[in-house]
Amino acid sequence: MPLKLDLKKFELSRFNPGLNREQLIALAAAALILVLCLTALTLSLQVRSEAYAELGEKMDALALLESRVGGGAKARSPVRNPAAPATAFLTTTTQGLAGAELQAYLAQLASAQNAEVVSSGVQPTGRDDAPETIRLQATLTATIGSLQTLLYQLETGTPYVFIESVAVQLPNAGMAGTRQDPVLRVTLGIRALWRKGTA
Repeated sequence: MPLKLDLKKFELSRFNPGLNREQLIALAAAALILVLCLTALTLSLQVRSEAYAELGEKMDALALLESRVGGGAKARSPVRNPAAPATAFLTTTTQGLAGAELQAYLAQLASAQNAEVVSSGVQPTGRDDAPETIRLQATLTATIGSLQTLLYQLETGTPYVFIESVAVQLPNAGMAGTRQDPVLRVTLGIRALWRKGTA
């Protein structure tokens, strides 16, 4: 009999929740901390992996853009680019003559499109401009169709001309009603590049 009682006491003490409650709580807390640490580590690795993948995509896109442009910063200076043909530049002995050449070129294109150059003048270059820059502001009259063709020829022809501003003034309401294609007053701001030539 005494042996049986001892076994019962042993079994009761083994499954008694009052005795092992603190141990169970500590074990559960340790398991919870372990799960949280593993979750944090997994999330950190996943975020890092996604960041590396995104960085790789951006680097590939940048390399593609640089290859299309032709090498990045090296191709950004049109004056120093050896691939530009000689006809891309105004080639005169002085900048003043280059300004006159640009005015004559604009007048020739405008005349071919039945547009009229009312006034034009060489503008001072800005602080950020290269020394080879020639700026011109011109006021002309043209219809919408002739203005569109003129702008296209300026931007696609040689010498290279960059249109920086276009201001269009519409005719009076009375005059606009009488014509299908009214004559507009246009102010252009254009820029070209000059390369010193021989006399």
